[in-house]
Amino acid sequence: MNYKAIIEDVYNTVRNEEDAGKLASYIPELAKVDPEKFGVHFSAIDRFEFGIGDYRDKFSIQSITKVLTLCLAYKILGEKIWERLGVEPSGTPFNSLIQLEADKGVPRNPFINAGALVICDILLSHLDNPKADFLEFIRNVSGNPGLNYSPKIADSEKSVGYRNMALCYFIKSFGNIKNDPLEVLDFYFCSCSLEMDCSELSRTFLFLANGGRKLFDPTPILTKSQTKRVNALMQTCGFYDESGEFSFKVGLPGKSGVGGGIIAIHPSQYSIGVWSPKLNEKGNSFKGMKFLEYFTTNTQLSIF
Repeated sequence: MNYKAIIEDVYNTVRNEEDAGKLASYIPELAKVDPEKFGVHFSAIDRFEFGIGDYRDKFSIQSITKVLTLCLAYKILGEKIWERLGVEPSGTPFNSLIQLEADKGVPRNPFINAGALVICDILLSHLDNPKADFLEFIRNVSGNPGLNYSPKIADSEKSVGYRNMALCYFIKSFGNIKNDPLEVLDFYFCSCSLEMDCSELSRTFLFLANGGRKLFDPTPILTKSQTKRVNALMQTCGFYDESGEFSFKVGLPGKSGVGGGIIAIHPSQYSIGVWSPKLNEKGNSFKGMKFLEYFTTNTQLSIF
């Protein structure tokens, strides 16, 4: 498979198409990002790599970090984690409060904001220094000691994070948040501010394509069973109420963020990071979704 040629062809096709998306203007700092940025980086299990466009530009990965907080919490708690979270697609926007009432404060899955807040609460209960310990986990997984949070992005989110505050306090009222909601929210906003470029993103997530292990280190990040379950959740829940359409058109486990990033995984083969900041009406990167749809169509490879 000539991935380089396919990526170049698809990238140039999508770059020249009209972008109907809009920047995530409800977070002030994200509204300042150059809307024309577009980058892709491909990392394969056989160690082939290729990047194109703005793949070296850092951006806020936002909700993509929810996969990483889940992985650390899952590593710590094991299967007991599902006593506080569901594994079902929500069918509602990422910041919806609607289902929490009916489900008595148990979020449908770890990737909606309510679920990510519960994951952050779990990490607060089990880590001595949550922000530093989570960052160390990410640096270890990625093999990149230079990864860091963006205080500017975190503060920007915190300044307008009223819906997340409402979610956290509502879950607390059901007893499914154990710590101080303000501490949970502070950690949540900080974790979402994590910055990567497309090459760092694809390399960081390659362990999910490699059975839970880094390429250069036999020590597992997750067990094979846990890795399978995380990938399954990415497949069914990684794009909120557009998850079905992503599965239908792309056919890979993936996760999006409102910073315009998308990570997609082909188990046993590769991970691919895409970034284009303008979002469609569901809050997912317009060009990122197009690129991955055309990419799996042209390669004729998906998990199905």
